[in-house]
Amino acid sequence: MIVCGIEKFSMVDYPNKICCTVFTGGCNMRCPFCHNGALVVGDVKANVMDVEEVFAYLEKRKGLVDAVSVTGGEATLQPDLDEFLRKVRDMGYLTKLDTNGLRPDVLKKILDERLVDYVAMDIKNSPEKYPLTTGLKSIDMDKLNESIALIKQTDIDGEFRTTLIEEFHTEDDMRKIADWVSGAKHYFVQGYNDAEGCIEHGFHQVPKEKAEQYLELFKGKVGSIGMRGYH
Repeated sequence: MIVCGIEKFSMVDYPNKICCTVFTGGCNMRCPFCHNGALVVGDVKANVMDVEEVFAYLEKRKGLVDAVSVTGGEATLQPDLDEFLRKVRDMGYLTKLDTNGLRPDVLKKILDERLVDYVAMDIKNSPEKYPLTTGLKSIDMDKLNESIALIKQTDIDGEFRTTLIEEFHTEDDMRKIADWVSGAKHYFVQGYNDAEGCIEHGFHQVPKEKAEQYLELFKGKVGSIGMRGYH
């Protein structure tokens, strides 16, 4: 597995758990606002670390860290993701997967084999604005729909979330997203930060008051709602 780094201690990457976050290299989207640009368009191989370093760290932190979150880039591109998750679980850790939903075949295998305790899928925008928002000329919406259905249907805990950006998201988009994820367990809106690692710069965070209004559109459609990255 191509591991490009770890965040050894996180309080935000796994709900209500102390987490170690593992970053994988490579992605099948090119979202211009992505804050992990070096894992997407950079020289990914230059940042690779030995996966055994991850396991060595986890061995030392047993009892102090509760969970391991695997993110990217796009983690489902890794051919041995299932093996990695299985080994982490065998060490006694809870596991979480972050995905953009473009590999429903991989997601289904992981869910069917119960290799994760929590799954999170990014909903980039309303369906018709997906190419614009992801930096792709076209996108296979059937694959996204399949992943959304898998996460809704599984009894494994999971969420959908959208990073809100003024240049990309309107109230109409958010209404369409609310309908799209209706029936989900959890949905979050996330504040955007124009950080150093972003692929492109100059985008703006949706103001908190407007984000709260957007979130109201999801009430009654999903099990729970919340905000992250706003103060």
